[in-house]
Amino acid sequence: MEPATYAVDPRPTGPPWRLWEEVGEEAAARQGVYAPVHSVSFGARNRIVIAPGDSRSMVLIFEKCEGYCRGVDGRAGPNSACEGCGHPVATRMDDCGVWQTVWLEPDATVRRPLGLSAGPPPDWGELKRAEHRVPPVEPDGSWSRRWEAAVGVAMAHLVVATGNRPVALPAGPVAELLSHAVGLCLPAGPDAHSVGLAGPGMRPSRPRPDVLLVPRHPLTGEPWRPPGDEAAVVPLDSGVWAYLAHPGETSPVPAVGVLPEGVLRDDYPLPPRPWYPLRPHLGAFEYTLVGLPAIRALRLRGYHDAYQS
Repeated sequence: MEPATYAVDPRPTGPPWRLWEEVGEEAAARQGVYAPVHSVSFGARNRIVIAPGDSRSMVLIFEKCEGYCRGVDGRAGPNSACEGCGHPVATRMDDCGVWQTVWLEPDATVRRPLGLSAGPPPDWGELKRAEHRVPPVEPDGSWSRRWEAAVGVAMAHLVVATGNRPVALPAGPVAELLSHAVGLCLPAGPDAHSVGLAGPGMRPSRPRPDVLLVPRHPLTGEPWRPPGDEAAVVPLDSGVWAYLAHPGETSPVPAVGVLPEGVLRDDYPLPPRPWYPLRPHLGAFEYTLVGLPAIRALRLRGYHDAYQS
């Protein structure tokens, strides 16, 4: 999470966990899980996640700080208590392989306004600002963790939107950055579904592609839709979408005229790319996929079973 931001997960998260075989399909569906998984969470809904640096007045409950080699993973439930009263209020996670987060217990925390203005809520116009774009590569040269998670979520929606059928990506940044991820999640072949990029401020494609990659609202998370359009859309993290839709200047071709003959440019660096292709985050992909009711369809259930085997 970015500092001073938060998100809410409407699905149950954390312990207690129950095995899929014990729960059964219908009870799991009531928990928001629509395909077989190893275990189903019966923890609280609407947990609030914040950046660890934004937490205040909490102390660790040491007997609940289980984890692996480098930190705590929250397996024992809330491991942070109120510094004043000692009541468990949150779960700190910072083990290797997980994002550093603090998950607040919804029944143990209360929202209190500070009386300070939060400013106007973000709207679709935010996506046009250069600072809203999220570059796909981290400063250390690795793929952006936010991109990996966003692509994992998008691939799950794309599998469902196409019914596990081939797709054809539009040329440009979308194909350059997402083609490898699509190849990992969907089959190749003829009669591919067309995919296009769409969103606020963009001219609609004609004819309409079979599936549109659209941004999620930066505040509500709701996917953008063209007015009056109820056909298939695949939501993308708004910062990732903004980079694909408005990548900025990338062409080394002079704006006017041509370079003199025999002159080679060495002052225009190529965009940084890690040595391996961009892959979807498997945890984000699987969590999203089993949380989509359409995965219960026969064709998609076969996809999920084959993917899990």
